[in-house]
Amino acid sequence: MMMKSHGMIRALVISAFAISAALADAHVAAAEDYYRGKKIFIVSASSAGGGYDQYARLLARHIGKRIPGAPTVIVQNMPGAEGVKAANYIYNLAPQDGTYIGALPRSLSLSKLYGHHEQSLMFDPFNFQWLGSLKRDTGVLAVNTKSGLTAPEDLRKREVTLSSQASNSPNSMYARMFNALYGAKLKPIEGYEGSTAGMLAVERFEVDGHLSGGTTAPLKNKLAGWINAGTGKVLVQFGMNRDMDYPDAPTVLDLIPEAEGRAVFELAFTEQEIGSPYVLGPKVAAAQMQILEKAFIETARDADFLEEARNENAPIYMLDAATIQAMLKKAYGAPSAITQKLRDLANVKAH
Repeated sequence: MMMKSHGMIRALVISAFAISAALADAHVAAAEDYYRGKKIFIVSASSAGGGYDQYARLLARHIGKRIPGAPTVIVQNMPGAEGVKAANYIYNLAPQDGTYIGALPRSLSLSKLYGHHEQSLMFDPFNFQWLGSLKRDTGVLAVNTKSGLTAPEDLRKREVTLSSQASNSPNSMYARMFNALYGAKLKPIEGYEGSTAGMLAVERFEVDGHLSGGTTAPLKNKLAGWINAGTGKVLVQFGMNRDMDYPDAPTVLDLIPEAEGRAVFELAFTEQEIGSPYVLGPKVAAAQMQILEKAFIETARDADFLEEARNENAPIYMLDAATIQAMLKKAYGAPSAITQKLRDLANVKAH
């Protein structure tokens, strides 16, 4: 009887493995059938040629090979309202069938915390289905050497004009925060259309400098030219991590002595760490979400993808969905005093 029981158990185990394998095969077949012949659209919240667009197009050229059925992947640009237009579209209007991926700016991850665009935000960051991110950012404050500014402490000695996009862009928000928490005298001049125009203004010496929210490949190439020619200098870095291309420039966190001030910037820099996020709409089925998340992670680790990224001067620092969700939970759960101070500093209009 004992031998017979063992035989029955062995037969059941073999049967269970066979069923499991059959189900796995069926799942793969279903996935291939689902995406075969389809088009996937990556909706980029930036205009063509921008930093976010560069990463979206890089991803589009490779991720299709990692999705069963090898669908065609197309980038669709949808700039507007600093990413809100694309985010609202992915959340509310795009088909929720796993064929639309949002390539959103990092700032939208904290949009509800800041209170920016409160009337136009038709999404909840926590209800997006996050695929992950391909980079993290560190902003820089760079100046024209004609300004005579050579060190961070010089920023407290006189008014320093900076090119900026808008009052609620990192160019201006970080400037106001740095003024309040370090005693700098930065004066954002708003209305420049993007970092390219802002850097050109520095080059023409219309303003003393530019404070970037991040460092795209075009911006870094411009900075390298300035530094090599002796016409520009990076004075301060804005991020949790120092970009070692500028080893002599301290981070904001190195300069601010008070723990509360550092905590305010650390909260703001959550979006820098999230970097270049990709999302699906809230109603996309779990099966499609799992397929795309797996493909995203595999693409970010693929040798051909990484080689092309290096050739484009587009550093890859992959974050998975769980890490982004944990970062958002921590940011939105920050002490109320720190959150309120960040909102007060970030949302005050520059005079």
